[in-house]
Amino acid sequence: MFVPLDSADLDALLERLAALLPGDPSAVGAALVEAHLTDPSVLEAIIGTLDDKRAAAAVAAGYARALRAATMAEQERLNRAVLDAHAAAERALRASESRMRAVFQNAAVGIGISTMDGQIVRVNQAFADLLGYTAEEMTRLRVPDLAHPSDPPDMWLLYEELIAGKRDAVRLEKAYYRADGGVVWTDMTSSLIRDDDGAPEFTIAMVQDITDRLRLQDRLEHQATHDPLTGMPNRAMIADRLDRIFAEAGPDARVGVCFLDLDGFKRINDTLGHQVGDDLLVAVADRLRECCEPAHQIAGRVSGDEFVLLVDDPDEPGELTRLAASVLAALTRPFELGRHRTRISASIGVVESAVLDTSPAELMKAADLTLYVAKSEGRGRYVTYDADRDARQAARYALAAAMPDALDRREFTLVYQPLVSLADGRLTGVEALVRWQHPELGELGPDAFIPLAEETGVILALGSWVLEEACGQAAYWARAFPSANLSVSVNMTVSQVHEPTLPADVEKILSRTGLDPSLLVLELTESAVMDNDSAPLRALAERGIRIAIDDFGTGYSNLAYLRRLPVHILKLAGPFVDGLRGAQPVASPQPSSPAPSSPVASSPPSLSLPVSSSAASSPVASSPAVSSSAADRSSSACTVDEQIVETIVRLAHVIGLSVTAEAVETRPQADRLRALGCDTGQGWLFARPQRPNEITELLRRTTFPPSRGTVDGSQDLA
Repeated sequence: MFVPLDSADLDALLERLAALLPGDPSAVGAALVEAHLTDPSVLEAIIGTLDDKRAAAAVAAGYARALRAATMAEQERLNRAVLDAHAAAERALRASESRMRAVFQNAAVGIGISTMDGQIVRVNQAFADLLGYTAEEMTRLRVPDLAHPSDPPDMWLLYEELIAGKRDAVRLEKAYYRADGGVVWTDMTSSLIRDDDGAPEFTIAMVQDITDRLRLQDRLEHQATHDPLTGMPNRAMIADRLDRIFAEAGPDARVGVCFLDLDGFKRINDTLGHQVGDDLLVAVADRLRECCEPAHQIAGRVSGDEFVLLVDDPDEPGELTRLAASVLAALTRPFELGRHRTRISASIGVVESAVLDTSPAELMKAADLTLYVAKSEGRGRYVTYDADRDARQAARYALAAAMPDALDRREFTLVYQPLVSLADGRLTGVEALVRWQHPELGELGPDAFIPLAEETGVILALGSWVLEEACGQAAYWARAFPSANLSVSVNMTVSQVHEPTLPADVEKILSRTGLDPSLLVLELTESAVMDNDSAPLRALAERGIRIAIDDFGTGYSNLAYLRRLPVHILKLAGPFVDGLRGAQPVASPQPSSPAPSSPVASSPPSLSLPVSSSAASSPVASSPAVSSSAADRSSSACTVDEQIVETIVRLAHVIGLSVTAEAVETRPQADRLRALGCDTGQGWLFARPQRPNEITELLRRTTFPPSRGTVDGSQDLA
């Protein structure tokens, strides 16, 4: 349709459309109809300029509603005109015939008149053109000849009610076959024309072509429910299909899901480029479709490199696992992507359940958790759902979600485990250990929540709190007991060590708490030290802060490399110390000396383990059931551990490092570590982790002579 607009009118219209688009996109479509811009190409051009699919859909919907309303209004006007003309024709046929003919023939919508037996007696040119017939050819047809398979089931019932005079009008969307075999969709209104006595005489149908509008609607619906890259059903369509399965399922129906994630897909994107990554996703989608049986298995892409295989009412229990296995097998074949040849594996979480036992959300959550397990177990595999494992995973996620608020509520506390000089029994320091006073689960140790804190990023805030809390407590002890020279050791995670602001953050904490840097020891794992840029550690060491490597012997164990790093202390891993329980001491370059006294061992029983004789403390010596061969093997292993410890201690001392032994639990262990030259011991033999007030009481009961540093009245470790 040609709409005359000068430049000013056009600018005004465009400004109006631009103003309407952000707040009410549907009003843009209505404004187009109001401006008589009803050619489908206008709407298509405007939608083509919009990136936002929601806005495009709203514009199309507004356009459709306004066009429909305009059509209805026009149809109503035309209907009234036809009715008026027909009634006037009965009274003044000759005067109204010309007007009736003009309206009928020149109407933009198709109009057809039929008798009560369904014979079409007259159509206008618009109706004939719409269906590809001549007007004369259409008068040889009957209304039932225009039936289409897509006609609503009740359409012909409504038509029967219309010709019976029970209805005055019927309106619905109807498809017609064209003469060339094509299909055209119309908005059809059929009205009843009565004679002067009110008896039904004719039916008049008015049809408006809506084919383009429905095609546009279908395209928008397809875009809303399908992935544009692979053409697979998207998350919304999978969710809708799941909802329908649950809504229509019988009492014994089952449902299954395979949740799939490609392994290492990011590496392909990063190395070969996103175009190759997209090509790979399309190829994977094709193989997933090949693995599915169209009858009741649906493959969809839910995000990125995640896909879902949905199985409606599996035929037998093993169907889901066979499907997962077939998918893994299909993906093992190489992918030819242009000039690139690549392979990729996948991890799959498999869940099957009775429909009555779950819900769509619970089913997808279980599949997601099971996929996570498959990833953690090595990838390139499928894992089936396990309710107990799911409960454990859910509990872990609940803990992870609760951690930030727990930190705000100060549910975390610190306990301190003493470190004792093996040479003279002097209390030299404490290690700060974090605990979570969970309101429902009670006290939780770090193994229960530190890995979760690492995964979620809470570790940075938690680690900062631990460091400041420990430094503040150590500063208090330094002021209250200056002769004790008590250091505090704080564990640092890999995430904390990799923070570029670590030296500045530690400096701020020392400044706020007033702790002497020489009394702070930062404990790092071997991997954290070896993988980290040494510059931040050197900056800390230059301030007088000591760096300790925790659990030495479980990672790199490279003493030559440590010589170039700002490390001061090695903490022997517990397994080495545990191996010293039963072996006989090997020759040591240092003469054995009487066991020194320890202030910690002399504390009340609630603060330390009972001290017993060497023979009683040895599991080998105290177990008559152990065979001589087993004892020999145990003794040999312990001897090897002792030789390893001796070597580490000697080499550490050569490069200027002191050595602390962790997990010292028996007197023989302490005796042998002392004989081997180990500097400091830590473990339940001396004391379990203590609350701050218990450490304060221990320091209060201990005397630290400036000349020697031993403790008066302490109990002999030997």
